Parts: sequence; structure tokens; C-alpha cells
Amino acid sequence: MTDNFMKISHVFVSCVCVAVGAVALPAHALLSDASQPIRLLADKATYSERTGVTTYSGNVIIEQGTLKITADNITLNLDEKRSIRTALATGRPATMQQIVTQEKGLAKGQANKIDYNAVTGIITLTGNAKLTQAGASFAGNTIRYSLKLGDVEASAGGGQRVELVFPPSDSNSQTGIRP
Repeated sequence: MTDNFMKISHVFVSCVCVAVGAVALPAHALLSDASQPIRLLADKATYSERTGVTTYSGNVIIEQGTLKITADNITLNLDEKRSIRTALATGRPATMQQIVTQEKGLAKGQANKIDYNAVTGIITLTGNAKLTQAGASFAGNTIRYSLKLGDVEASAGGGQRVELVFPPSDSNSQTGIRP
């Protein structure tokens, strides 16, 4: 499951970076997506040269190839070189989806808040967080993933528990107690 989660997280980060024209981090997404035009729809878009903050609000949709990100609001904090320092997507829920590879299929993530910190390399999904791919899912109130270390930390909060669901194996090579 960690491998599936890593792929979904890499996809999100790459998608946000590509969506604003910054250099994307390595991802397992379709290579053809990066060569597709970026289409961004929002009710309002603002950019402050002084602060380096770009905000998109109102039914925000970003599409590029198989990538689609939807949120009520997306805020990007850029450094002086116009590279992403942090990205924050919020919604009820904020969602992302992208075909990882033809074999792995569609990866989907959702949370009330999806926060990426480019300095630390940590993605945090907060509030009804869920990631799915190839029939497997990972859910909790907060899911943190370190791109640098590959570590995953999930917490449920509010008396709930973290839930992981794995699809049955396609392999028929399993043997029972008796031959």
C-alpha cells in the first residue's frame, strides 16, 4: 500500500508543479501529460508580485492530459525564482485524479485540505482524507507523506480509526493448510 500511496502523492505534487509551469518533481504519471496544454478554470484568479502568492477561487479546475484537480480554492506561494514554496488546495472536498500508468490505472485523492510544502517535501491531506488506486484505499483524518523519506503517517482523530483496504490478490498460487 505504501507503494500505491507514494505514487498518488508523487502524482499530486507533480500535478501542482506542472499546473503553474514550475519544474515538476519526478512522478509516475503518464509522460504524455506533461506535454499537454494546461487548462485552468476559476471564478477568480489573483497574483501578488510583492508576496509571491497566487490564488484561484470559486470552482477551481486544473486539467492537463489525464490530470484533473478540483477545489474551492488553490493558493500557491512562490519564491523569488517563481518556483513553488507551498501549495494549498481546499474544498469539500478538494480532489485530484490522474492516470499513473496504463497498468496501474487511475489514482484519486481527496481531502478537505491538501497541503504541499516544497521545502520539507511533505504532503498533508487533512479532513476526511482518502487515497485510492487499483482497488486499494487508505483513509484517515490526516495523512502525511514525506517525499524525501517515503514515510507515511496517518491519524484518525475524533475517536475514529485509520482504514486501509487492499484488493484480493490476482494470484492463484496461494495454498491452503492442506495440499
